[in-house]
Amino acid sequence: MTETWALAALWIGLGLFAALVSIWLRVATALSEIVIGTIAGALFGTAFLSVDAPWIKFLAGAAAIVLTFLAGAELDPEVFRRKWKEATAVGLISFFAPFLACAAAARWLLGWDVMASWLAGVAMSTTSVAVVYAVMIEFGFNTTDYGKTVLAACFITDLGTVVALGLIFAPFTLKTVLFVAAMVAVGLALPWITPRLFRRYGGRASEIEAKFLLLALFGLGALAAWADSEAVLPAYVLGMALAGTVGRDHVLVRRLRTLCFGLLTPFYFIRAGSFISLPALAAVPGAFLVMLVTKVAAKMAGVYPVTQAFRSPPKEGMYTTLLMSTGLTFGTISSLFGLSHGVVDQGQYSVLVAAVIASAVVPTLIANAYFMPRHLLPAQELK
Repeated sequence: MTETWALAALWIGLGLFAALVSIWLRVATALSEIVIGTIAGALFGTAFLSVDAPWIKFLAGAAAIVLTFLAGAELDPEVFRRKWKEATAVGLISFFAPFLACAAAARWLLGWDVMASWLAGVAMSTTSVAVVYAVMIEFGFNTTDYGKTVLAACFITDLGTVVALGLIFAPFTLKTVLFVAAMVAVGLALPWITPRLFRRYGGRASEIEAKFLLLALFGLGALAAWADSEAVLPAYVLGMALAGTVGRDHVLVRRLRTLCFGLLTPFYFIRAGSFISLPALAAVPGAFLVMLVTKVAAKMAGVYPVTQAFRSPPKEGMYTTLLMSTGLTFGTISSLFGLSHGVVDQGQYSVLVAAVIASAVVPTLIANAYFMPRHLLPAQELK
């Protein structure tokens, strides 16, 4: 166990250092963790960091699941009913514009084959719920109508990514049907069961609420993996289904955030950053730039006009556009799916993952530095 404890101390130490860097540089913690992960991977190597150790992969996966669930739980049903047209329009264009543009760029500018090009389009179409939610929490936007609308748009975008990946590449089998049926059944049952269970057994030191939610999340995650899907998809759906219960229990949400941001997310974001292969990028810097620039340009060309059509102030519209340009979870998942199924080779995979992770860093840094709509922040954040 000595090696395990030492490794855990190293990862938490990197997470602590990343948190301090985020305070010094006034950037979101998620972004500093990604950058620290990239630097640590380059200096020590992924083997030294043991990024593929089962317990580290579990903690990273749990972070993605809990983060995604919390993001879904932050969606206010009343806000979504009022803003569904805007959220849906932004989310759909945020998916289709980079999906088509990056697929075309991979095919006609980089010379990739047809299926690899479609995979590039899928991987680059995403918006990172994890990064956007972390930024919203960091600055307090998650409590505003604006932040909740952006998170709803993120869900629409990533739903398009998941559907596209499934339709183009993943086999549609009986397992898929059973998974969807189970997810629908749970999504309908839990909003009725959860408040009753919490009223009767909640508020105790044994943390019945957290255990119940983690049981549901991990159980649906196992079912998703069995059906060749991804665990973060049911987590987001479950979060949305329980937004009226969990999302309004601020004490419970606070405890879940402590678990997530205090323990889990350093493993997720640092691990994601460590996968960037600097030598692989140095070998094909042009391909990396093509993917990154095409994605961000397509998002800006598609999303910004939609925000203006819904009369969003220019600064808010650009902030929304840049946040919707981020990518991480579903982008890396899609890239890894392509590598493991022989759709892309190692070089193409490195290009896609690096571009996806860079899109999590660059647009968010620009957004927070130049376009943050500070007038929407809660009063305490302005001090």
